[in-house]
This record gives sequence, structure tokens and C-alpha cells, in this order.
Amino acid sequence: MDYFSIFTVSFVIALSGAMAPGPLLTTTIAESVKHGYKTGPLLILGHAIIEIGMLFLLVFGLNRVIDQPGLLRAISLLGSVILLYFGTSLIWSLPKLQLDLKPHRLTSHSLILRGLLISLINPYWTIWWLTVGIGLVLAAQQAGPTALAVFFCGHILADLLWYSLVSFTVSRGKRLISPPVYKLMMLVCGLVLIGFGFYFGASSF
Repeated sequence: MDYFSIFTVSFVIALSGAMAPGPLLTTTIAESVKHGYKTGPLLILGHAIIEIGMLFLLVFGLNRVIDQPGLLRAISLLGSVILLYFGTSLIWSLPKLQLDLKPHRLTSHSLILRGLLISLINPYWTIWWLTVGIGLVLAAQQAGPTALAVFFCGHILADLLWYSLVSFTVSRGKRLISPPVYKLMMLVCGLVLIGFGFYFGASSF
């Protein structure tokens, strides 16, 4: 494939994955209410850091080392436990949760770290890279290092555009959100994280 084809395929596949509901999307919605439109880009920066690491590891043959059913099952179980913890913690905090629309000091480092961590503990993120991702990487690798860079740019640009749009939309609409609606949104986010935790745990078996 030429560079344009590699970029287009990478962008479309990544966008389809980004638009699907998941832990990172849930976190983006929850945090955008508090931290504004910069939440999405900062979370994706953390997401991009861990994805660059995965890309390099796959290029150097990591898939041959960890593509084992037992290890993938352990990754799914560990990720499910952490997602269950995040979800239950969010729901547990609901009685004391207050809707504060005053400007917050943006905790850039914590949001970047959150984006990295949410990606890392998502079992389907690892499985995607060891299945769909490795196929795309190998195809791009045949065209050389520049093609790999083009592939990654298309991939991460899709994530950045979608999550920036979500974050901007939520942050602009937050003044229309009443405290009960805010708590309901956080309840839904917590339940979604718990749901993904149970789903990933069950899927590991």
C-alpha cells in the first residue's frame, strides 16, 4: 500500500474503535465536566504514549512472546478487577459528589497518566493490538519506517479528533447540567465501568 492508503485504513479502523463505548470514552465524559475541553486531548496524549510503546514492542516481536492464552486471560482478569474498582469508587463517592462549575486548575499530568492507565488496564486494548494491530503493523512495516510513522499518525489522529469532539461537547454543555443530572451521569459512568469489568472478567474464561 502507498502512504495515503496506509493512513486512510489506519484512520478509519481506529475511528471505528474510538467511537465504540469503552472505559476511555466513559472517563473522557466524566472528567470533561470537571476539567473542560482539554480533557480529551490530554487523555489521548497518555493513550498515545502507551500506544507508541506497544508499536515498538510489536515491531521487535513482542507478539511472539506474550501471545499465549494463559497470559491473555491474566491480562483480562487484572484489567477487569481494576475497572471494577474504578466503577465502584465512582459510585461510592456519589453522596458527597458536588457539581462545581467554577474553573478548575487543570491537572495535566494526572489526566495524561489517567489516559495511559485506562488504556493499559483495558484488556481489549492489548488483545486488539495483538490481533488487528499486529496485522496492520506488519503490513505497514513492509513499506518501511516512514510507513509505520504514517500508520501511527492516522491511528492516533482518529482518537484525538473523536475524543476532542466528545470532550468539547460535554464541557460546553455542562452549564445545562443540574446537580441531579450530574450525579445521574456519574452513576451511569460508574455502572458502565463496572459492566466492562464484569464483561472482561467473564470473557477471559
